[in-house]
Amino acid sequence: MTRPLTIDDLYRFEIPGDPALSPDGERVAYTLTTQDAGNDRVVRSIWEVRGGGGPARRLTRGPADTAPRWSPDGTRLAFLRAGQLHLLPADGEEALPLTTPAGCPAGAGIPVWSPDGSRIAFAAPEACRADSAPVVIDALGWKADGAGLTGSVRTQLFVVEVASGEVVQLTHDDRHVGLPSWSPDGTRLAYPAQTTPDAAVFGPSAAHVVGVGENASEPRRVGPADGLAGPVGWFPDGSALLVVGRASFGVGHCELLRQPLDGSAPVSLSAALDRNVMGGGPGYPGALPQFHGDDIVFCARDRGATRLYRVGADGISASPLPAGTGVSGCSVAGKAGRAAVVVCDATRFGEVVLLDLDAWADEAPGRAGWLTDHMARSLPEIALHPVTEREFRIADGTVVHGMITRAAGTPPGGPLLVDVHGGPHNAWAPHSDPVHLYHQELASRGWTVLTLNVRASDGYGEAFYTAAVGAWGETDEQDVLQPVAALVDEGLVDPERIALTGYSYGGYLSCWLSTRTDRFAAVVPGGVLVDLKSMAGTSEEGHLIAGHEIGDPARMTELSPLSHADAVRAPTLILHGGADDTCPVGQAEQWFHALRTRHVPAQLVVYPGSSHLFLLDGRPSHREDYSRRLVDWVTTHTNR
Repeated sequence: MTRPLTIDDLYRFEIPGDPALSPDGERVAYTLTTQDAGNDRVVRSIWEVRGGGGPARRLTRGPADTAPRWSPDGTRLAFLRAGQLHLLPADGEEALPLTTPAGCPAGAGIPVWSPDGSRIAFAAPEACRADSAPVVIDALGWKADGAGLTGSVRTQLFVVEVASGEVVQLTHDDRHVGLPSWSPDGTRLAYPAQTTPDAAVFGPSAAHVVGVGENASEPRRVGPADGLAGPVGWFPDGSALLVVGRASFGVGHCELLRQPLDGSAPVSLSAALDRNVMGGGPGYPGALPQFHGDDIVFCARDRGATRLYRVGADGISASPLPAGTGVSGCSVAGKAGRAAVVVCDATRFGEVVLLDLDAWADEAPGRAGWLTDHMARSLPEIALHPVTEREFRIADGTVVHGMITRAAGTPPGGPLLVDVHGGPHNAWAPHSDPVHLYHQELASRGWTVLTLNVRASDGYGEAFYTAAVGAWGETDEQDVLQPVAALVDEGLVDPERIALTGYSYGGYLSCWLSTRTDRFAAVVPGGVLVDLKSMAGTSEEGHLIAGHEIGDPARMTELSPLSHADAVRAPTLILHGGADDTCPVGQAEQWFHALRTRHVPAQLVVYPGSSHLFLLDGRPSHREDYSRRLVDWVTTHTNR
């Protein structure tokens, strides 16, 4: 017998991520995320599964073990444990620390092995600030979500000798650097870095190169100073860099760029795809581009789902993975001709799959198949409610892609929840979702859940991606209202029992829409932003929003929901992380104050210590509470 997923099931989740395929293509190490209810925390440990079959096995016990990376000879596994590098022999003996608080007081970063296996490079904060110490701020970018106030501390580049544990700091800059990559001959490191100290965390950046050891040199910028550089790698012959980024800084797709070492203009390798290249990150699934022979395997988003692509002399081709699946990690063993991929689909939150790259055109998932079954093991009796894709044509001719979650056999005329994603350049995906548990809970109670990839969403081309620049709310409000009207006209939902929710940008658009229409009987904005002017000076992303997403200061006032709070009538529940530095909690407080002083039924719930991304990996009790309060609010205020 099967049963629907409930909010209680959160504590049983086992979700793989960050796969690392051994050089011979036979073993996959990965991070498994579970929940510790007793200590109210997320637990991460390192697991392994073999490509030839057999059950997965635990290599470490956590609770904070991440970023497994195989040595070039496959004999050792480097990983992060509570912020310090550790080494685990391939035979599974006890892991030993490579870095310690004495040598890395602020911790280490994701390990990157040198080609000969003698050194590991990483990016990490250059200093550790005492919690009680004054914070000196002399440039933009003085805070980071999840880290809090950083002041003038910057992330720098380090190398540790594997034999001795000696740590050497390579860069001493006044700007942040990113994940490094070794040159094929092991003499240089490439990495992304900001190009101006006052650019904030989300500012212009470029690829840089620095010599290491006997070839030590000063860091040298090799990309355009006014561009955007994310993950950086090397072409196999060392002739150029492979960069995920843009030739000019601004709102738009990241591309796969070939950056010549002489600093000349980068060449896009992915322009023909017209999709955003996804290097991977919290809430934005993807993976580093990697070579297989002369071809490059990379991730890009299409119609909401992150997919795997390959670019070579014959152009760009999609992987054989079905279109409805999503990729959240990929590791290529080029000589073995294999890729280990973490894939989610309609029934699984994420499992490790092994692809045969030499049989790219075969049916998914390739010859070696699915390697793990954590969903079946942890939740064997669960059956997720189906997600049906739908397209809506807006009055101006724009086509908006949406997804409807609805229990089988649900009669027409019931309540509707509309959920707006964040970003605004993120997207809802047409596959299983372990984050928004209230979707499944409400569907079990007879609700229809509608998620929409409105204008500015990722996965529909750059023109769609940039459509709301300078016109947040105004451009995309009909992308919500007209699909809702279509479902009402079809008789699928009750026009008097419609609720609205959204997080981050979705919280913004929920607040905006509640000033523009009385369509919604209840509104639940989370991680909100309602006053764009104050956001510009308090958010880690404020400079980007003010300078590039909106631009005109007058428009920042016009497009702020706070400027139109007099029009709100809907009962509103505001849910917000107390340590949110992307959308500071003051935004939620301003909205609550504005509604209560106007006698609108409103409630504010703040989750102490929770960052902007707490819905992804925060305290399980906070994530559970978020879903329960949302369900209670919308059901209470839509009952007739």
